Amino acid sequence: MGYCTIARMNGTSCISRHVSTWRIVTPTGRLSPVRVGQYSNVLKSECSSRDVSAMARKGLSELLNMKKSASEDDGRAQLKPGTVSPPGDVPAHIPKPSWADTGKMPPWDPNPQIHTPENLEKMRASCKLAAEVLNLAGSLVKPGVTTEEIDRAVHEACINAGAYPSPLNYGNFPKSVCTSVNECICHGIPDSRKLQEGDIVNIDVTVYLNGYHGDTSRMFKVGKVSEGASRLCTATTEALMSAINLCAPGVRFAEIGKAIQKVADSYGYTSSRSFVGHGVGTVFHAYPHILHYRNNEPGVMQPGMTFTIEPMLCEKSAKEKFWKDNWTAVTADGGLSAQQEHTILITEDGHEILTLA
Repeated sequence: MGYCTIARMNGTSCISRHVSTWRIVTPTGRLSPVRVGQYSNVLKSECSSRDVSAMARKGLSELLNMKKSASEDDGRAQLKPGTVSPPGDVPAHIPKPSWADTGKMPPWDPNPQIHTPENLEKMRASCKLAAEVLNLAGSLVKPGVTTEEIDRAVHEACINAGAYPSPLNYGNFPKSVCTSVNECICHGIPDSRKLQEGDIVNIDVTVYLNGYHGDTSRMFKVGKVSEGASRLCTATTEALMSAINLCAPGVRFAEIGKAIQKVADSYGYTSSRSFVGHGVGTVFHAYPHILHYRNNEPGVMQPGMTFTIEPMLCEKSAKEKFWKDNWTAVTADGGLSAQQEHTILITEDGHEILTLA
């Protein structure tokens, strides 16, 4: 489950927003809370008049592109919110993260998740379970099945394994898994909508087992999909694996975004700049924040470190808009989006994908 950073990078810091919380992200990964009312003042101090003019021109271009795409209807109905049922129950004996009862989102942890050999085994077990639950969820994907039914299966599988579904009540997220259909970039809330022939859906599973979070997601095709939809899913997988393949001790985190951007450009797609990968382990979201586009972020990979890589590619503009639930992010122009994710361990001589089933 990715962290949202609607950001303007200037090489030294960025402004980020996760739902309703704004923060300053420094090169060290530290986040300082900023009140929403202060946001415009921060931007004013960081943006030159040239920046403002350039942003205005970009905004006009995006508006024109949105109008153009709206007139080029591909016959696919745009997503609309369905009915969301109450969340599943969690038995008292299941160990829970802090937000399970409070709904409060913990601050981003500025420390990397680096594991001892003993703790790494717990991390492996959590990631293995996440992969297995994702496979189960994917097996349910077919026309006529609601995303709510998939959520119910994920919830039950987690509970039966003695794990807590990490998304549940995280920042008041009302379900146990994220299901992002068609133009939904990420954080889709399972509801009463039935999957339809030709849909593509990302299922994002995170489990909390024995004090460790395992995080993974994958795209699934509903029946026969269009050539364009299939191509987008293929490109996103290629982007993820291209980034994973270069992971090793001493490699700069910025190389991940560079590799993903190269694949996206080769296909003519855009990569979301508003959502990032993240350190994961005993906490859900931690340093480093992994950008999925070309960047100059500092920091290098270290042995024993775990983090997610989760590129989100869009067939048109990657600009997003949020639904009123403050979670569901969809492409502003209605174009398709796809996401793939793995949790990665940096080893002494390379890397290991922990969320392979």
